[in-house]
Amino acid sequence: MKQKLTRAFWPILKLFETSEKTTQYKKSHRTALNGVGGLFLLLAFISAVAANVSGEMGAFIPVVIFVCVGGVAILVGSLGSDNAVSRIWGTKKS
Repeated sequence: MKQKLTRAFWPILKLFETSEKTTQYKKSHRTALNGVGGLFLLLAFISAVAANVSGEMGAFIPVVIFVCVGGVAILVGSLGSDNAVSRIWGTKKS
């Protein structure tokens, strides 16, 4: 199942893939990335409720942005390689 999902989301995942091996990757980076993605999705839900209450169409712009950021973070955190997770955090090769 993971291979099928990786193949389906490859256009997004390839943006974060690198060919160089990082030495500063830690398992906690992947856990933190999934946590941050979940927080962005929670923020998107709260923004959607607030946008619905306000009734303004422009209030849905933050919802779209938060869903995109949270979705990419969870996608890379779940399906991405160690190098992709390291690259999204901005860790450099030492």
